[in-house]
Amino acid sequence: MPDARPGLTPLLRERIDGIAGVVGSWCPALSPDGRQIAYVTDRSGLPRLEVVHLDPTGDDADRPPAQVSLPDQEVISVAWSPDGRWLTYLVSPNGYIRAELHAVRPDGTDHRALAGMAQRETVFAGSWTNLPSTYAFSLADGVSPNADVCFVDVESGVVRRVATGGFLLVTGISPDARRLVARRGPRGHRHLVLADVPLDTDTATDPVAPLPAPRRLLHADFPAGADQAEDGRFAADGSAVYLRLGAGREHPALARVPLDADGTPGRVRILAARDDADLDAYAVLDQGARAMLVWNLSGHSAIEMRDLETGAGHRVDIGRRVMPGWSVLPDGRSGILELTEPVAPRSLYHVDLVDHPDDAPPAARRITGLPVPRLPDDQLCVPERRRYRAPDGLLLHGLLYRPRGEPPFPTVVLLHGGPEAEERPAFSILIQSLVACGFAVFAPNVRGSTGHGASFTALDDRDRRESSFPDVRATVEYLVAQGITAPGQVGVHGWSYGGYLAMIALTRFPELFASGSSHAGMSDLRTFFTHTEPWMAAASVTEYGDPVADADLLADLSPLVRFDRMRVPTFFMHGESDTNVPVIESVQAARALTDAGVPTELMLLPGEGHTIVGREGRIASTEGIVDWHLRWTRGRGGPR
Repeated sequence: MPDARPGLTPLLRERIDGIAGVVGSWCPALSPDGRQIAYVTDRSGLPRLEVVHLDPTGDDADRPPAQVSLPDQEVISVAWSPDGRWLTYLVSPNGYIRAELHAVRPDGTDHRALAGMAQRETVFAGSWTNLPSTYAFSLADGVSPNADVCFVDVESGVVRRVATGGFLLVTGISPDARRLVARRGPRGHRHLVLADVPLDTDTATDPVAPLPAPRRLLHADFPAGADQAEDGRFAADGSAVYLRLGAGREHPALARVPLDADGTPGRVRILAARDDADLDAYAVLDQGARAMLVWNLSGHSAIEMRDLETGAGHRVDIGRRVMPGWSVLPDGRSGILELTEPVAPRSLYHVDLVDHPDDAPPAARRITGLPVPRLPDDQLCVPERRRYRAPDGLLLHGLLYRPRGEPPFPTVVLLHGGPEAEERPAFSILIQSLVACGFAVFAPNVRGSTGHGASFTALDDRDRRESSFPDVRATVEYLVAQGITAPGQVGVHGWSYGGYLAMIALTRFPELFASGSSHAGMSDLRTFFTHTEPWMAAASVTEYGDPVADADLLADLSPLVRFDRMRVPTFFMHGESDTNVPVIESVQAARALTDAGVPTELMLLPGEGHTIVGREGRIASTEGIVDWHLRWTRGRGGPR
């Protein structure tokens, strides 16, 4: 094994600090009158909740954004009440995935903790109801694999269960608050159910009171197990449910299910579909006459405004960006969009949604008062989209980021999490930091990724998981054959499932890699199932296998059982508060490699969970990963 090379220089650390420390804004929520916006920003170093006036005039003209969350709270998301009097928001205590529900007035007064305060409980965001000061959410107790739907009266603090029956994530409440729609089911088998909300059951004082059983929304069209759907929401008059339909389709589409007077679902009707794109998100406007449709088109977000009766519509130009979040103004004519692209982190923009047939559509406008990201533009990189073949002929896709200079470059293959996720052309602190330090980065979408059809996503489920491993080998061989890199110049990194896949690659194909790193990867699927949250374990059975019935399969698919083959210097990094992929997964992996005499480092970040969100943690983790690959990836490339 060669000796390590020098790592980061002061100049390279300065470059990374400028990229990893950049400020962003996300999760916009408009006030009902459209005059203010609540959002999450990390300008303080951690995600906080702020409120700002849109286009301020008069007394509001000089009013700066106000932080309304408590000083020590790490905020996840926010929702504005229909009467404008409250903000509900989720908090990650000390980085844990076990979120709490809090509320505060828009001026930052009258804070109150509402739910999720017990040690193992987790709150999942839902939506406001039309009942006075009542918010709907889902609550997992952390003991069972289930989550119940609850209503909380923000004024009184009274919480009552309104729906049970599996792991229910509430997605919509009928206008009269008599019914709800929720998502249920494990990965790859998520479906929508309807439940009647009890009028007078005091479930706050009687937690075991019986509740009506939820019923499948799509039972009239699809058998149980084949009725995949998500994101159900009621029509403005409660007579139907809109949804993103995946059942029987390669790409999710917008659909509508009518409800009769007693809430019985009718036959589903497709309203908008494409053969080349997934429907990522939607908003139904004008009492159901129009919709904003957000398509995933080759990784970019494409926004379409469509008349749901005639099918006529127009595209809203946001450039080649990705839109993770949005909030539409009450008149539906404009919206606040959360946009990102390879050279810009998540930021909020005011975008016109109406058609401009005779004029060029106006550009997206930044919100006054929000942080403006400042990045070293001359060191950032826009990727090239590449296609290549797996050993069995399957077409694979990936994004290639090139540094300055001429190839072959030292290269890091970066594997995304999920696995049901997609590497998209959005801003990545780690990718841009690696490029700024002289690395090429290739981010593939191996089989099992989303964005390329339902069949492609299902190719790695359970006993087919091993078929995805050669895709990593094919990726490296493609990069070498194209002259982008050379043998001995390749490293591999991954986060979450990507960390697992990176360890798989290092144990199955060690000759391909000079260095490796894993952020919160699962080293042993058996211990992952033992230590993760119960609801996470239950949701993962269809993806990886059952920890009891498929114990031998899980053992064979675990990187740790093949660490005796691993001789590649490897860096492990984990947030100490991670209970999604528990920290033991990195600790036991680092210990095994150290005992085997393989160069290894372990970085544990206090106060961080599955995702590193604090500015200090982002900088430290990025420096650690880049430094490791600089030290161990050989070749004539390097920083320029």
